[in-house]
Amino acid sequence: MTAAHAATPSRDTARASWRTDMLAALLAALVPLFIHAVGGFPQLANPAGDNDSLLQLVEVRDLLAGQGWFDLHQYRMGLEGGFVMHWSRLLDAPLALCILAVSALTGNVALAEQVVQVAWPALLFWLALFAIIRAARAFAGGQAVLPAAVVGGAALYYLGIFAPGSLDHHNVQLTLTLASLALLLEAPALRPAALLAGMSAALSLAIGMESAPYTGTLGAVVALLFLRNGSGERPVARDFGLGVAGASALAFVATVPASAWTQPQCDAFSIAQFALAGLAGAGLAGVASWKAANATVARRLTALGLLGLALVAIVTFLFPQCLASPYASLDPRLKEMWLSHIDEARSLFQLVTDDPVRAVSRFATPLVAILLMALRIGRGWRRQDSLVGGLLVAAFLVSAWEVRGSTFSIAFAVIPLASWIASSRQRTETSPSGGAALRMAAAWLISVNSIWAGAAGAASSALQTDAVLTGAKADDAACLDKASFAALGRLPATTVLSLSNLGSPILAFTGHRALAGLYHRNIAGNLVALDALLGSEADARAVVEAHHVGLVALCRGNAESRLLAARAPDGFLARLMAGSVPPWLEPVTEAGGGPLELYRVRSGG
Repeated sequence: MTAAHAATPSRDTARASWRTDMLAALLAALVPLFIHAVGGFPQLANPAGDNDSLLQLVEVRDLLAGQGWFDLHQYRMGLEGGFVMHWSRLLDAPLALCILAVSALTGNVALAEQVVQVAWPALLFWLALFAIIRAARAFAGGQAVLPAAVVGGAALYYLGIFAPGSLDHHNVQLTLTLASLALLLEAPALRPAALLAGMSAALSLAIGMESAPYTGTLGAVVALLFLRNGSGERPVARDFGLGVAGASALAFVATVPASAWTQPQCDAFSIAQFALAGLAGAGLAGVASWKAANATVARRLTALGLLGLALVAIVTFLFPQCLASPYASLDPRLKEMWLSHIDEARSLFQLVTDDPVRAVSRFATPLVAILLMALRIGRGWRRQDSLVGGLLVAAFLVSAWEVRGSTFSIAFAVIPLASWIASSRQRTETSPSGGAALRMAAAWLISVNSIWAGAAGAASSALQTDAVLTGAKADDAACLDKASFAALGRLPATTVLSLSNLGSPILAFTGHRALAGLYHRNIAGNLVALDALLGSEADARAVVEAHHVGLVALCRGNAESRLLAARAPDGFLARLMAGSVPPWLEPVTEAGGGPLELYRVRSGG
């Protein structure tokens, strides 16, 4: 039996190997941590535009400062009174507890925040890699552990969502989804695994809607496996369904106030998501537990079909608004000036057209992995293939629609790639030859995501297609450096008119408010900021007076500055960049000539 066709591990094997896999994941996770440490953790000083992580830290600070558990307002962004964020307290809670614990030991809250900014993503890196290794072992046997540790570690490092300072929800969602996959692969041999898999999938969904396609895919594959093999998959389907339903109910009660239980939200965990996840989980568990409904394939098909129709009916008739695009209600100006320029929101076609280097680095290994899975069809397709293949294809389809999905597809691709390397190693050991060694080396090289990124970057550099882009990115990074906001932080707190890219750093590094920020619920604040920056001097002054703006912040090197200035060459922002300062503004000399230019609204101005 080859590594690629290894059988599901026995219960004893699954339990005996977890320490080895955890140690392998730990050793691999320490490598990037050491690299960051040698560099002095530069991400903490220059978050490089990681607005979500910065705002996540702000929300944790607000919670620690006494803001209510169910109060998700971000009062320091947008118009007066702020706006309600769509993020979950499920992530705020562990971060806040960690900061409290470290600050109690050190007596220094600022130091505690830095420790947590390093330790939290490092811990998630370790857990995510451990899940990849366990999944690879269950998928392809023990020989896949080393390739999974190496290729998986390189993939997670390349993604960047586990770098120091990464506090946003994407790394947590990926870790929980990987854990759910690994547990489902081991479920036939490990009794509690399916229950924990359902709980992990539901928690990932409760933290953010980005994981909805993957939670849905796992549930659908579990149901199809149960349909095909009723007796063998009945305990897995039952326990997975119970885990999803139970965790969904707990998350709903814990994060949604009773006053909002009947209010559906399409971009956050609410009655809409709870109704679907709860019914799907409880329904699957019920069908798997009721012998009259699962005794034959026909009965299982009927019962599961009725469950599927019920779920479709709930969405269609109770929550039809959630069938639309997540940004369907966004103002057209924000779609044009903001959403269309967000890298994560671009489609595969746009990425290939605008940034082919990134397209290669993001899609090469998932495509290779999908090809490897396709080659397995007709060669003894297994339950492991259905789980891994289904999740990989779903993630790739999401990434073709929005690039952010490639974060998941790159991680999922590691499992079939590790199996491929393991098979190549086994053939080389069984029948050593120069050709076999070359094929094994090729498998290693093709499977490492960063090699594709490096090759594509080298090709682009040779063609001199990114020289200007590289310089622009360097200027953009300088705008977002923590030190650039030091002077602003020393000024009395007020409302700042600035670019949306600067909104989260303003909140994280200073005590000021920001009108604009990169969040789709801050529609009013972003539109008012655009009215001022793109409009005339009179338009800008009207906004300043109406919303009690005390400072205007400008960073010439930021890509958003160049975009808005090009869009309105006679507008307020463009004229300010050209040196035309209106009489009601005065330069803030305390800024010291840094990349962030500050202008104070004159008294009475």
